[in-house]
Amino acid sequence: MLNAAIVGMGAWGRTLVNSVQGKPGARLRFVAGTTGTLEKARDFAAEKGIRLLPDYAAVLADPEVQAVVLASPHSLHAEQVIAAARAGKHVFVEKPFTLSKATAEAAVAACRRAGVVLALGHNRRFLPAVAEMKRLLAEGSLGTLLHVEGHFSGPGALAYKPGMWRADREESPLGGMAGMGIHIVDMIINLCGRFRDVRVISRARVSQTIDDTTAMMATLESGATVTFATLALAPRYWRVALFGTDALLEMRGHETLIFRPRQGEEWTRNFPPTDIERAELEAFAAAVAGGPAYPLPVEEAIHGVSVFETMIQAATSGSVHAIP
Repeated sequence: MLNAAIVGMGAWGRTLVNSVQGKPGARLRFVAGTTGTLEKARDFAAEKGIRLLPDYAAVLADPEVQAVVLASPHSLHAEQVIAAARAGKHVFVEKPFTLSKATAEAAVAACRRAGVVLALGHNRRFLPAVAEMKRLLAEGSLGTLLHVEGHFSGPGALAYKPGMWRADREESPLGGMAGMGIHIVDMIINLCGRFRDVRVISRARVSQTIDDTTAMMATLESGATVTFATLALAPRYWRVALFGTDALLEMRGHETLIFRPRQGEEWTRNFPPTDIERAELEAFAAAVAGGPAYPLPVEEAIHGVSVFETMIQAATSGSVHAIP
């Protein structure tokens, strides 16, 4: 059993806790935690059997804590990961990993020096439909990949008010990218490989806080093209579609996969719902215990941050930017 501390006990931190705490067979349990406003978390911490600590330094000094799970503001991730590594704590960090390639590389280097496991919370990697997409791609069922479409939207920004950290443009550059769209970037990297360049339009049409509409065109290193959008003031929607010379493969929502060959019969498969938060935390605990490596290589994590950072630059300049 891996003893962990939850850092950040807002809505998403609580989702992570609830996915494993007290669940039969769970390999990770939360024994401690801290958050920005302690008073708001006291009842939840007591209910879940979590010792509430005054700050992050106290978490890292706690001998019972073997690992930290970071559900904190994006801009804090890099320094928190590095501090955890120096304290000998394994690290699970929510996305976005960091906000720049340089800080992502520094965080990875710190964990390597310390010999601790670093895991990134791109939970959609744990969907059975995604495993099937990877299998079909590896088999060559799509022929040559020509184009990728991605979309992840939701209405979260409706609740954002000035003063909230998620409503801060420094914490949420490009609107829905940090909370939603970064998952699609990771999904494309996972399925189709690295990005070569990006072009981005991002603006606030209605929102009074962050951008509500962000769209990207890109080229992958394979030569395939990409179109992608994330909207922060729209109904919830998830879609990833891969267009090949021999077939189209579309993931619609988390559980539905559609395959349409150029010749032959189309099929649709529905997969059972999966607790992807529990799956990612269990994979983290297994990696710490010496089991299989966490299924998101740190090189891909760094590249995802580099794509995000370059998207921000491209949105500002309005021109094509190569991914470093």
